[in-house]
Amino acid sequence: MTMASPSPHAPTSNSLPRIVVASLIGTTIEWYDFFLYGSAAALVFNKLFFPDSDPLVGTLLSFLTYAVGFAARPVGALVFGHYGDRLGRKRLLVVSLLLMGSATCAIGVLPTHATVGSLAPVLLTVLRLVQGFALGGEWGGAVLLVSEHGDARRRGFWAAWPQTGAPAGQLLATGVLSALTALLSDEAFLSWGWRVPFLLSGLLVMVGLWIRLSVDESPVFKAALARAEANERRGEVTERMPLVAVMRDQWRDVLIAMGARMAENISYYVITAFILVYATEQTQLSKQSALNAVLIGSAVHFVVIPAWGALSDRIGRRPVYLLGAAGVGAWAFPFFALVDRGSFPWLIVAVTVGLVFHGAMYAPQAAFFSEMFATRVRYSGASIGAQFSSVAAGAPAPLIATALLADHDSATPIALYVMGAALLTLVAVACARETRNRDLADGADGADGYGQPKGDGRSSAAATTERR
Repeated sequence: MTMASPSPHAPTSNSLPRIVVASLIGTTIEWYDFFLYGSAAALVFNKLFFPDSDPLVGTLLSFLTYAVGFAARPVGALVFGHYGDRLGRKRLLVVSLLLMGSATCAIGVLPTHATVGSLAPVLLTVLRLVQGFALGGEWGGAVLLVSEHGDARRRGFWAAWPQTGAPAGQLLATGVLSALTALLSDEAFLSWGWRVPFLLSGLLVMVGLWIRLSVDESPVFKAALARAEANERRGEVTERMPLVAVMRDQWRDVLIAMGARMAENISYYVITAFILVYATEQTQLSKQSALNAVLIGSAVHFVVIPAWGALSDRIGRRPVYLLGAAGVGAWAFPFFALVDRGSFPWLIVAVTVGLVFHGAMYAPQAAFFSEMFATRVRYSGASIGAQFSSVAAGAPAPLIATALLADHDSATPIALYVMGAALLTLVAVACARETRNRDLADGADGADGYGQPKGDGRSSAAATTERR
C-alpha cells in the first residue's frame, strides 16, 4: 500500500523559516558588499582614486564608478534569470554570492591612484561591474526561493524578510565604517582603514555559503520543471527560452515592475548615499553624524519592512505600495528642510521617516513581483523588471542629485526629482492588478508554466484575476 505524498509546494513546519534565514543572510551579505562601495564612494574614493579633481568633481567621478555597478545589473538579471528558470533558484544563488564576495575582497586589496596611477580607477570599475552583475541575479532568486516555499496567506510577510537584507546590509556596512571612522584618525582611515570592511566580506561569504547550501530547491519550481519535461517527452510542448516567453506573454507586467521600482530605487539612494555628501558639504555636519543617522534609520527600516509585508497580506500589495510611493513624494521637501537645520536629531528624523515610507514600497515588492509571473519565467520576469529599472533609477540618482546640487546650490530641484519619480510609480502601480492570494503553482490554475493557460491566450495572472 502506498501513502500519498504531501503537496510539493506545502513546506514542513520548520522548512520555511530555514529558507527565510538562508535567503536573508545571503541578501544581507550581497547588499553589505554593494552598499559598502556606495558609502566608500561618498567618503574616500574621490581622494584615493581621483585625487587630481576638484572635491565635488571627484565625488561625481567616484559616484560614476558606483553607477557602473547598476549598468551590469540588467545583464546579471538576464543571465541569472535564464539559468535560474532552467536549472533552479538555489544553484544560481550560490554563484551570485561567490561572485559578489570575490569582487568585494579584491577591492579591499586594490592599489590606489598613488600606486598605479590611472589603472586604479579602471580596476575599481571592473570590480564594480562584477558586483553589479552578481547583484542582478541575487535579488530575484532570493525572493523567489521564499515566495515559492510559502503559501499565499502569509507570503507578503515571509517574502519581505529577504528584503530586510538591504537595510541589514546597509546597517552592517555603515556600522563598520562608522566604527572605523570613530576609532581611527582621518589619515589612518584614508591610508588603510577603509580596506578592512571590504576584506571582512570574505568571512561573511563563507558563512552565507554554508547556510545557503543547506536548503532545498523551490518545490514550486521542481513541480513546474517536472511538468515541462513530461510535456516535452509527450511532444505536447516545446520549451521556449524564458526571456522570449516573458517578453512575449507578460511584457506588460515587466513594464509595471520597472515603473514600480522608480520611486523606490531613487528615493533610497538619495536618502542613504547622496545624503552623506549633502549633509557634510551643505550643512557642515561630520561624516560620523551622517553615517550614524543612516545607521539609525536603517535599523528602523529593518524593523518596519516585515510589518509592511504583513499588512500587504491583509489589505493587498497595491494599497501598501501606493501608500509608500505617495509618502516618499510628500516627504521630499520636508526631508531636505530638516537636513538643512544642521542638527543631528533632525537628520535622524529626516532619514528615518523617509526609510519608513520607502519600506512600504520595498516590503510588498518581493511577493508582488513574484506573483506577477508564471513559474518557468518567474526568475527572468521578476529580475528583468527589477534590475532594468535600476539603470534609470538607482544608478544615476546620486549622480543626478550631486549635479543638481552643484548647478543650483539648492535642494529644491532634488526634491522635485524625487517627487517626479514618486508620480511615475503611482501611475505604474495603479495600472497593476492586485496579486494577493495568487497560487504560484501554475498547475493549480491550469497554466502551462509560461503564463499561458491551456486553451486560451491570456496570461495566468489575467486568468487568475478574472476568476476572482
